[in-house]
Amino acid sequence: MGKAAASSCSGGSGSSTRGLVSLLSAVPCLACKQPPPPSRAAMSLSAASSEGPPPVAGPGSDTYKGWLFKWTNYLKGYQRRWFVLSNGLLSYYRTQAEMAHTCRGTINLSTAHIDTEDSCNIVLSSGGRTYHLKASSEVERQRWVTALELAKAKAIRMRDNQSDDSGDEEPASQSDKSELHSTLKNLSSKLEDLSTCNDLIAKHGAALQRSLSELENLKLPAESGEKIKAVNERATLFRITSNAMINACRDFLDLAETHSRKWQRALQYEREQRTRLEETIEQLAKQHNSLERACRGAPGLTVNTVTRAPKAGNVPTVKGEASDEDEDTEYFDAMEDAPSFITVAADPTKHHRRTDSNLSGASEGRADDWNLEDSVFECSTRSNFDVTGKDVMSKKSRRTQIPDKPNYSLNLWSIMKNCIGKELSKIPMPVNFNEPLSMLQRLTEDLEYHELLDKAVKCESSTEQMCFVAAFSVSSYSTTVHRTAKPFNPLLGETYELDRLDELGFRSLCEQVSHHPPAAAHHVYSRRGWTLWQEITIASKFRGKYLSIMPLGAIHLEFHSSGNHYIWRKVTSTVHNIIVGKLWIDQSGDIEIINCKSKDKCQLKFSPYSYFSRDVPRKVTGVVMDAEGKAHYVMSGSWDEKMECSKIVQSSLGSSSMEGKLPKTVYQTLSPRVLWKKYPLPENAENMYYFSNLALTLNEMEEGLAPTDSRLRPDQRLMENGKWDEANMEKQRLEEKQRAVRRQREAEAVVALEEGKDYEGYIPLWFERKVDPATGELICVYKGGYWEAKEKQDWSMCPNIF
Repeated sequence: MGKAAASSCSGGSGSSTRGLVSLLSAVPCLACKQPPPPSRAAMSLSAASSEGPPPVAGPGSDTYKGWLFKWTNYLKGYQRRWFVLSNGLLSYYRTQAEMAHTCRGTINLSTAHIDTEDSCNIVLSSGGRTYHLKASSEVERQRWVTALELAKAKAIRMRDNQSDDSGDEEPASQSDKSELHSTLKNLSSKLEDLSTCNDLIAKHGAALQRSLSELENLKLPAESGEKIKAVNERATLFRITSNAMINACRDFLDLAETHSRKWQRALQYEREQRTRLEETIEQLAKQHNSLERACRGAPGLTVNTVTRAPKAGNVPTVKGEASDEDEDTEYFDAMEDAPSFITVAADPTKHHRRTDSNLSGASEGRADDWNLEDSVFECSTRSNFDVTGKDVMSKKSRRTQIPDKPNYSLNLWSIMKNCIGKELSKIPMPVNFNEPLSMLQRLTEDLEYHELLDKAVKCESSTEQMCFVAAFSVSSYSTTVHRTAKPFNPLLGETYELDRLDELGFRSLCEQVSHHPPAAAHHVYSRRGWTLWQEITIASKFRGKYLSIMPLGAIHLEFHSSGNHYIWRKVTSTVHNIIVGKLWIDQSGDIEIINCKSKDKCQLKFSPYSYFSRDVPRKVTGVVMDAEGKAHYVMSGSWDEKMECSKIVQSSLGSSSMEGKLPKTVYQTLSPRVLWKKYPLPENAENMYYFSNLALTLNEMEEGLAPTDSRLRPDQRLMENGKWDEANMEKQRLEEKQRAVRRQREAEAVVALEEGKDYEGYIPLWFERKVDPATGELICVYKGGYWEAKEKQDWSMCPNIF
């Protein structure tokens, strides 16, 4: 029997024994203790691994260092600085020794625009920041430009590989998928071994039973030896098979236990995360309820003390450098150190021009030159926008309603938990979070109160005109008080026109001129005497409890007859209660409006909302001053209701009520005059995304549109019609098409740079980049041709983006 067993182990038995041992050769015998040869599946897997593509070598180092001259200001001009280009970031230092401790500034090339002014100059711009650099020679400049372009292309590829914008992110990395696939394959292989061993045990067990039965029926001693030998062989085979099954079971259990511990740790971590999340949400809900109770229980008090916006600098110099905004800045209610002023109503009959004054810092004005209309805009229910006087013309009938918003449920946290800390344009968002308008249409919606600019044209005084411009800058936020939904991100090259030349006297054109970062250019011409243009880049961050939206870029307004050129920038918008509670939006920050011709300025302060503040909610205050700093008007109101201005007849410095506090300026003013008042929302607005009368008409189809117009965007149209599931699928198709075009463009750029050729990249169709003489920034300005192309209906130059 032992010989037979040895023979079976060594493979020297009969044909049936050799076949069985060959079948089980991959499984070790308990007695032999030999490791099994690799199975065919394992060998196949190993071969596949070895025959796969070799690892891609890391890209060459994009680090580039050297001296360049950087523009600082008009006093010091260009200064020599040490620049370091590494990992898609361009940083500079005063000296090489500063690299160890002090970085003077950094610009991200993945979002930067690279331009060359002359043979030695380089201009880098990103958002509101611009670097003007100069190389020592044309050859040195070309080396830097080549290095910058290559580094920018690599940075864009790395960013897109990490998180492709607006696309669905993979639930797990490739390594995690490979590990999971390998584990499942090993478990499946072990399970097959167990099944094979089970079949063999059943087979040989039955054969052994038959042999034993035959042994019992033997009568002749001569045959007993052979039968006993056969029984011994079958018993040996049965033992080998049993050993193989035991080893296979042991391997399976070891593998299962190993991965079971790993999965248990992962499951425990997820449970802890869920518990912490539930505790956080519960705490937020309690805080929300307590704040609501405190708000309901607070007495309704009003005060007449308003806070003046902190004094800011003038418009940046032509080549000035903008400072970075701290993205973790939070707004607090306590502003005790801010300078403030008090307005006191004055009797207009008692104030006349004086020749002298004993009030320190006093400024005076006449009461009889207060000639603004008593009520510039009376709020009335209008479905169309009326014009008065000689401008009355026949108007096209516009729609006054859209399909009601469907009531779709959505698991908000399942989407938002993967979005914390990411750029909003890179977050995969379903249309459930959108409204059926694009960002270009929202930008055009700022013109809802264009009548303010029509009124401003008729003003003879520049400070009086400034009041209307200030009211216009505030009116653009009136539609946002209930509009917490996100507009559609425009596709690159998407346009939107609003031609109201015959009805309202103006025509507007927007174009998406950049995708990384997202930027839109806007141009408005009014035959009533003004032109407005802007390029807005939206920077946004989701911070868990709230969403911050920071519009970057200057707004320009010029009046044709007077030549007054006004510049201002938008404030920060914040969407609160992202996780729990009702969404609400707030505007906070400062706006400084500059008249580049007369140097008049207006400082507006948007006070952040607070449950415990006694001030009017959404309050806006400001002062209009001339070039000498003399205050002429006080602006007051709220960005969601109305704005008033009061003429200042006298001002003086009051006494400080607390030690260490700056004295408040006391302004004696005439009675306020209403400049702007918000139109009421149309009927059933709560079911139509809280659209205003103008917003309801923005997506209305018109004839003769460019093929890139937002009204023709299919996913946006499907959403407006209530077909959200189809809109989501169409949105994914459009975004994937846009990504494919972008990848092709980036590949062409890399090839051109490697061949030493110039590659211009994407060029806007209706706008062109120029240096703004007032701010020194590179902005897109309208170059003409759109309305002529519309008149001819020649859209052959338009790309196919839908």
